[in-house]
Parts: sequence; C-alpha cells; structure tokens
Amino acid sequence: MKIQLFTIPNILTCCNLLCGVFGIISVFHSDLILASWLLILGGIFDFFDGFVARLLNSSSPIGKELDSLADVITFGVLPAAILYSLIQDAVPDFTDLWKAYLAFGLISVFSALRLAKFNVDTRQGESFIGVPTPANGFFVASLPFIIKYNTEYKPLIVNQYALLGYVVVMCYLLISEVPLFALKFKTFDWINNKLKYIFILLSLFLLLIFKFVAIPLCILLYILMSVVNMVANKKQN
Repeated sequence: MKIQLFTIPNILTCCNLLCGVFGIISVFHSDLILASWLLILGGIFDFFDGFVARLLNSSSPIGKELDSLADVITFGVLPAAILYSLIQDAVPDFTDLWKAYLAFGLISVFSALRLAKFNVDTRQGESFIGVPTPANGFFVASLPFIIKYNTEYKPLIVNQYALLGYVVVMCYLLISEVPLFALKFKTFDWINNKLKYIFILLSLFLLLIFKFVAIPLCILLYILMSVVNMVANKKQN
C-alpha cells in the first residue's frame, strides 16, 4: 500500500505543527505575544487542514494521526509552556518553581490524553466529549495579550493560585464526559444550527466590546452553552 505523506491537508497540518514548535521557542525567548500569535495561526491551519481534506476528499488515516500529533504540540505543549512562563513570573522565589513545572506537565499530559481519547471515541463524530484542546490553547494564548493591552487585569492573571486553579479545572474538563457542540456545519439552516449561530453572534458581540478579554469569556460561554444544552436535551428525553 502506497502512503501519501505530502498531500495538501498534511502540509497544512505540518504548518500547524511548525507553529507550535516555533511558539515554544518563542516562549524560551520570553516572547509570549509571538508565541500566542503562533498558536492562533496554528489554529487557523488546524481548521483548514480538515476543511481542505473534506473538500478534496483526501482524508486518510495518516492524516488523522498527524493531526493529533500536531495538536499535541500546538494546543498541548505550547499553552503549557505559556502557563509555565506565567507561573514562573507569579511565584515569589525559586523554591516555588515546582508549581510551574507541575502546570507544564499536567496540561501537556492531559492534552495528550484528550487527543488519544478523541481518536478512539466513536461518540465524537458530530460533537465533542470533553473540552477540545484548541479551546484550552486559545484561552491560554489570550492571557499574554490581556496582560499587555488590559494591564488592569494583570494582577488577576499573573497569580499563581489563579493559574494553578485553572490548570486543575482544565485538566478535568479536557478528559471529562461533558458533551460540547462542535462548530461544524453540514447545512447552514437556522433550525439545525441555532445553538452554533447564537454562540457565534454572542462571541462577536463580546469581541467587539471587550477585545482580547473576550477570548476567555467566549471559551467559558462555549462550555456554559454546551452544559445548558446537555441539561435541556436530558429534560426533553
């Protein structure tokens, strides 16, 4: 069997992976803004590799595996590195640096577990079970922007307890059994996509009003709307 490595979708996936690698290097050089931009760019490549694969009908098992490997780097290790840097700045002295190592390790491991679970969980064709790794990645990527452009929130973010609390909660959500809707459109009618359209409109409103601060709010809104939708569906059944 001939395996095609350098298909257009796989090249886009490799671009996603390279964004993650270069983002981690940027964290090493204390440039968290560049690291965050690279994570966002990786997210764009991550969206288009699947879109192009479906458009060209060139999906493949190797493409699926490559996508998860790239996501581990871009949406697992890179946000873990950003959190490491933020906690490193937040802890009072060198003896507390283990907290930064702990955050780095936990987010990396639980992101990998999330992606491995996704690959074998047949329930996740139309929706997600647990928070997708890009959602965690975008949340973390927004923090350096908020620190730079909304300095009044810096004491809330560069806080070791707030950051460690976030790590614990997100690690649970990544591998949880909480169902979350996927932003995939088979059709564009209102009836079948009402929840998605409401989320997109609310997110755009938040972004217009709050700018970078809106990104974590959008992630929280996504989780909240998914939970409310789950409860409503249970009551109907």
